Amino acid sequence: MANIKPFKAVRPANEYVNMVAELPYDVMNREEAKKIAKDNKYSYLHIDRAEIDLDDNVNENDEQVYIKAKENLDTFMKKNVFVRDNKDAIYIYREIVNDRAQTGIVACVAIDDNINGIVKKHEYTKPDKELDRTNHIKYCNANTGTVLLTYKNQEEIEKIIDYYVYFMTPIYDFKTDDDVIHTIWKVEKERDINDLVNEFAKVENLYIADGHHRCAAAENIALEERIKNPNYTGEEEFNYYTAMIAPHTDLKLMDYNRVVKDLNGFTEDEFLNKIKEKFIVKEAKKNYKPTRKGQVGMYLNNKWYEIEFGKEYLQDRDIVETLDISILQNHILDEILGIKNPRADERIDFIGGIRGPKEIERRVDDDMKVGFLMYPTNIDELISVADENKIMPAKSTWFEPKVRCGLFLHELN
Repeated sequence: MANIKPFKAVRPANEYVNMVAELPYDVMNREEAKKIAKDNKYSYLHIDRAEIDLDDNVNENDEQVYIKAKENLDTFMKKNVFVRDNKDAIYIYREIVNDRAQTGIVACVAIDDNINGIVKKHEYTKPDKELDRTNHIKYCNANTGTVLLTYKNQEEIEKIIDYYVYFMTPIYDFKTDDDVIHTIWKVEKERDINDLVNEFAKVENLYIADGHHRCAAAENIALEERIKNPNYTGEEEFNYYTAMIAPHTDLKLMDYNRVVKDLNGFTEDEFLNKIKEKFIVKEAKKNYKPTRKGQVGMYLNNKWYEIEFGKEYLQDRDIVETLDISILQNHILDEILGIKNPRADERIDFIGGIRGPKEIERRVDDDMKVGFLMYPTNIDELISVADENKIMPAKSTWFEPKVRCGLFLHELN
């Protein structure tokens, strides 16, 4: 059963919160991060992507970056941009975008729940990305990012959350540049905290929705600290990490799209014919977008195409094999384009659905050859894959809205 606990958060002072809060470090590149934070000295990117404050020639994973992250964090603390709560609390965090709300709690989750399988994953991590976040936590001595977890709805948990949302005054209420409204309530009454802890103890599993690398990094730190402290009790702060935990019906997945640099030696006509040997392919209107499972949009040489998978690919198969992203990977990216390991192949890049079809067009017209626009994986597919202890292909899920970073830091000692 899920083991959560309250914590003394390090968080922005109210007057700085809308300047501090930023999208996660991994949804932007270095140049984009630098541009976002250029005129905002309070941006959390100065901590989460500290390389933006160093020479452009410094490698993003150089030790200087983590030293700078710690230095910037200390500066935020000294200038009271960040404050440290003096009492353990759980937080309720609601994000509203386009009249749709995503609401959950922010609390600490036990590392042992990752180890014993209570927290389930659906994708592998990349060693270099995992090491990056491990070093970031280690040098900052804090969980510096918030993992997004989900669970199958529990009525009693929703009742507690609803009480705070409808009747209590929030500690934060602000809008970010992407028109997402962020509202946060603090739960510090012992009775309400205990009720939440006890209700989550009845939850059979939590599922990683977003933040596999942050989650794995927190586990790495805990295991390292346990070696250093062989008499650990399990209650030490390094045994926990911060997560926003939201019910599965609140989460919205968007498409996670692909662009590829070349056609693996095929001409455009040869490439199209190869796909037609397996699937139905027809020209589509500009900015074509799939409307159901089994459809993929393809952008090639200023034209959009609709690719339709047959029923034989979608039924009576392994849950992972019936995912649209798996069918694309196995039968087009691998068999035709020769991309066998999309996590490592430099010929492929990934585009989050929030950027839309125009970003695929821009990339293909600029530096790529072909792009694929997916129909989103749904949350039930994610849970089914995780429940079977299986793994989705790389970059299968893109969640919106993103949990903002910089709102909750959890110190390890």
